[in-house]
Amino acid sequence: MAQQERTTLDMKGISIEFPGVKALSDVDFQVESGRIHALIGANGAGKSTLMKVLSGAYSHYTGSIHLNGNQVTIRTPRDAKELGIDIVYQEVDTALIPYLDVAENIMLDVMVNRMKGKVFINWKHIHDSARKVLERLGIQLDTRKRVQDLTLAQKQMVLIARAIAEERRFLILDEPTAPLSHKETDELFRVVRELANHQNVGIIFISHRLPELFEICEEITIMRDGQVVTRNPIAELTTKQVVEWMLGRKMDETYVKKQTAIGEPLLTVSHLYDRKGMVRNVSLHVRAGEIVGIAGLVGAGKTELCKTIFGAHAAQSGEIKLKEKKLQNKTPHAAVKQGLALVPEERRKEGVLVDESVVSNLSAASLGAFSSAFGFVKPREERAAALKMIGDLGIKTPHENQKVALLSGGNQQKVAVGKWLLADADVYMFDEPTKGVDVGAKRDIFNLIAKLAEIGKGSIYATSELSEILAITDRIYVMYDGAVVKELLTSETTEEEILYYSTGGN
Repeated sequence: MAQQERTTLDMKGISIEFPGVKALSDVDFQVESGRIHALIGANGAGKSTLMKVLSGAYSHYTGSIHLNGNQVTIRTPRDAKELGIDIVYQEVDTALIPYLDVAENIMLDVMVNRMKGKVFINWKHIHDSARKVLERLGIQLDTRKRVQDLTLAQKQMVLIARAIAEERRFLILDEPTAPLSHKETDELFRVVRELANHQNVGIIFISHRLPELFEICEEITIMRDGQVVTRNPIAELTTKQVVEWMLGRKMDETYVKKQTAIGEPLLTVSHLYDRKGMVRNVSLHVRAGEIVGIAGLVGAGKTELCKTIFGAHAAQSGEIKLKEKKLQNKTPHAAVKQGLALVPEERRKEGVLVDESVVSNLSAASLGAFSSAFGFVKPREERAAALKMIGDLGIKTPHENQKVALLSGGNQQKVAVGKWLLADADVYMFDEPTKGVDVGAKRDIFNLIAKLAEIGKGSIYATSELSEILAITDRIYVMYDGAVVKELLTSETTEEEILYYSTGGN
C-alpha cells in the first residue's frame, strides 16, 4: 500500500478523570493505517481507557483527536464508527448475541443503521454480504450457524468481521489472543496481517503476551500510570526493556520457585468423569505444600476438570477425597464448606461481583471469618483484611469501596484471586489466573500461591501457558481431549515435552 494513501491518527493531550482517580494525564498517541501498533502497559496504566476514548465509550475527556491533521469529534461509539474506528473488546461473549446466527451478528450494525423504517429485511442480501466479509478475511464459517454454537476463536472472528463490515480505517484489538490456542492465534495473526497489509487498516494491538507483540507488531507505545512513557519501533527493544518500561524498574526475567516441604496427600481424584463428556477417567492427587500443574491446549478439558472437582459441573462417576474423606461436591457451596476454592477463568462472569465494592468481593468467600456469633458482619475487620490483600496483590483502586466494574481487567482478576486467598481452604484451584494481567501482577500472584504452599496448602494451577507452569509447579498432569495423558516432574521436563503430550503425542 502506497505511503501517501495512509491515514494518520493523532490523539493529543488526552486526559480523563473518574471519581478518586486521574486515569489519563496529557496523553499523546499516534498510529498510521496499514500498520500494526502495540499498545501495552501494566494493569491500570490507562491503555484500555485511552482506547475507550478513541472508540467513543468515554465522552468526558479533554484533549483532541485528529485524522490526517484535521480535528474530529468522537464522543459516542457512533462518532468513532462513522470515522472508520472500531474496537473488539476482550470479553467476546458479552459483545455478541448468542441466539442470532453468524450473518446477523456480522451485519448487526449495518441492519441497525441502514434499515430503519423498513418493514422487510432481505435475508439473502444479509447472508451474501456476511459471506463476502468473511471471504475478505479468508475465514470459512457457515453464516447460518448460531453464535452460541461457535468456539471462542470463531466468535472472535465474527466480531472482527462485524467491525470491518463497514469501511474501517482503524481497528482496536483488546487482548484478542487471551482465550485462543496456539493454532487459533496463528489464524488470528493471519487475519490481522491481511487487514493491515492488504486492506490498509491500522491495527492497535493490546496484549500482555509480549512474545506475540514482537511477532506481529511494527511499533510499540508503552504506558505507565496514565501516561505514555515511550514509543519505538518494536525491533529496537528487547522483552526485558519492555518489561522495565512498563514497571518503571529493573526486574529479573525469570521467576525462581522456592522449595517447600511436601506432605501427605490432601486431594485425591480417582477415575472422574463429568456428565458432559469433557472429563474422562481423570485420576490425580495433590499433596500438602505442593503446586500441581494441569497443562493442555485450549479445549483440553482443564477448566471442565476444575469445575467438576468444585461441583460447578456435574460428575458422572468417580471419587473425590479431601484429607481421606470422600466429598459430595454437588454444588460449589458444598465444596467451599469442605475446604476447596476455585479461581475461575472467566472473571467477569464467574469470578467477581462487578457491581459490588472491592472490599465486598474480597470478603465474599470468607464472610464467616468477619461475622459475629449472631451473623452480623464486622466491617472494621472486613476492611482491614481487604486492605491487606489490596496491598499484597497490588490491586490498583482509588479506595477499597470502588465498584469492581470500574477497575481494569487485570485488577478485576487480582480481586478474583484475592477473594479466595482470604478464604481458609485446604486446596486452591487456579484456572488461568494470570489471564489478562501484566508481568508485575503475574509475579505477585506467583508469590502468593508460593506462600500458600509454604503454610501447607495444596494448589492446582491450570493453564495453557507452558512457561508459567514450568516456573511455579512441582508436578504436572498433561491433558488432551478430556483425559490425563501424562504425569511429569516439573524439574525434569521441558516446554517441548509438555507440548508434545498436549497435542496428542504418546
